[in-house]
Amino acid sequence: MSGLSGVLHTLAAPVTFTLEVKKSRFLAQATDVETPEAALAWLKQIAQSDATHNCWAYRIGSNYRSSDDGEPGGTAGRPILAAIDGQGFDRVTVVVTRWYGGINLGAGGLARAYGGTAAECLRTAARRELIALIEVELGCAFALSGSVHELIAQVQGEKLAESFDEQGLRLRLRLPASSYDKLAARLRDLSRGAAELKTIEKTSE
Repeated sequence: MSGLSGVLHTLAAPVTFTLEVKKSRFLAQATDVETPEAALAWLKQIAQSDATHNCWAYRIGSNYRSSDDGEPGGTAGRPILAAIDGQGFDRVTVVVTRWYGGINLGAGGLARAYGGTAAECLRTAARRELIALIEVELGCAFALSGSVHELIAQVQGEKLAESFDEQGLRLRLRLPASSYDKLAARLRDLSRGAAELKTIEKTSE
């Protein structure tokens, strides 16, 4: 999966694109999705019943699927998925609907038509950058509570949970992955190395 400049995006809004190839009409429709179930529900909703084929693909993190919907194997779903990856998108599903125009395109022609329609649809779309987030647990002495809360705000952290034990303050936070090193360094200086910080999991928004 390759992104533009290494940054992944999702769609800012649903988008469509139409292309005609040798009298066959191809309609690409794309939208952002959060789960495979949402992708399949959307595909079912917008599939054109009068069309010859409704071919599709989605990419949601490490989850991906594609369908040729009756076209020769590998000529539709995989090129659509390649377009999603090639344009640097994640959490996106694309369906390319074909109305057959009476002229056979051949395997290569089909792959170019499906992949090209999907790629052009995504190329012209408004993008929203996906920011990699991490969840961390932070532990520090009671006396540092005020300074730590100021530090959390500086690194755009979101407090998910707060508790206290005999060691002091315990926090669960979500913050941009790019801010982790800054938080760790500032916390180390603030507590003279006594504070604890550990990563729990990565998410994105």
